[in-house]
Amino acid sequence: MKAAHLAAALLAFAPLPAQAALSPAEQTMVATVDANAERSIALLERLVNQNSGTNNVEGVTKVADMLRPEFEALGFKVRWIPQGEVGRAGHLFAEHVGKKGTKRLLLIAHLDTVFEPDSPFQRFAREGDIARGPGVGDNKGGIVILLSALQAMKAAGTLKDANIVVALTGDEEEAGSPRSIARADLIAEGKRADVALDFEGLVRIDGRDMGSIARRSSNTWTLTTRGQTGHSSGIFSERLGDGAVFEMSRILAAFRTELPEPSLTFNVGLLAGGERVDVDRDGVRASVTGKSNIIPPIAVAVGEFRSLSPEQSERVRTKMQAIVARNAPKTSAELVFNDPYPPMAPTEGNRAILARLNTVNRDLGLPEMPELDPLRRGAGDIGFVAADVDSLAGMGPAGSGDHTERELVDLTSLPLQARRAAILMTRLSREQAK
Repeated sequence: MKAAHLAAALLAFAPLPAQAALSPAEQTMVATVDANAERSIALLERLVNQNSGTNNVEGVTKVADMLRPEFEALGFKVRWIPQGEVGRAGHLFAEHVGKKGTKRLLLIAHLDTVFEPDSPFQRFAREGDIARGPGVGDNKGGIVILLSALQAMKAAGTLKDANIVVALTGDEEEAGSPRSIARADLIAEGKRADVALDFEGLVRIDGRDMGSIARRSSNTWTLTTRGQTGHSSGIFSERLGDGAVFEMSRILAAFRTELPEPSLTFNVGLLAGGERVDVDRDGVRASVTGKSNIIPPIAVAVGEFRSLSPEQSERVRTKMQAIVARNAPKTSAELVFNDPYPPMAPTEGNRAILARLNTVNRDLGLPEMPELDPLRRGAGDIGFVAADVDSLAGMGPAGSGDHTERELVDLTSLPLQARRAAILMTRLSREQAK
């Protein structure tokens, strides 16, 4: 076992220090999480071994069917929200009605993974305190932590009065379009909630657990440039101009020099130019033909940018369009922005939730969790509700290799995170709603 994993294991299973300020119910929750640790790992194995790549409608539905009885056993009313209209399987939402007037919690995770049925990475494998498998961390480990925390609340009697909605989306890795439909139910729950907790992965830096009060957006775009075609001997002439590829080069070079600002990253993921360019519907494959002595009439680039706030997103879009509009001779350009994943901006409300979590950490005898640099996180579903509700991300397991065949989780982080979540949710659920 690596030293970092050994340290985490010792931290997770160390006895609580005498000064830990847990109530009897909270002590029951901690004991319940620990007693159920192997059961949680067994559930994780079953979930991981059922493929649920985003486009595997049947597989995503089967994972939802596996989870339905888990929530029903806790007294949740479960509903399946089909998403055939946007070409996806659906979402599993579960609601627990508690005491009137207390805070309503929204718990977010997702059923799907990036690994489709044709991926060679399909099975759960355990090596001591490390588990590997498709979605073992992103995000089936997060679902298992969420369930473990709720089961602990049930055992301690603190779930009875809690108002909680669980939203498990079926297409987080590749959301259906238009997202106004694909995320309508999640957005609606965000407007009703008082606090949102996202159960995607916990980030550790140098062995220290970090608190995620922000996630950046994901804004994809497609740029198409066009120009006059003809023999290459006429390039840059008054008659033929610069051609589509040089116009594309001008724009991308200007993006590189004029767009940079704090918390912003931008990238070109696909680029093609020539006599003819065909890009598939998903914008991930291109076929191109051309000759060295023909001025290319078309070029296409597909990329993205990530920003920290809606204001930054709008500012960057405006700057990009202004750059695109400065056309070189005899060329034109069109920049189209696709459905974005909105950001989870850092707010004082989010910081207040992290402060509450750090009170839990202190009472558990754990170190404080500093704020994570949002550059260390990608976009996520919590961005769709963060503008409406105080939010905290990173309540899921610690691991590495997400979206690759090296994906793994530290199994000792499951009970650790479940303890934190159960106590935090219990304390928040008892507060008066705004």
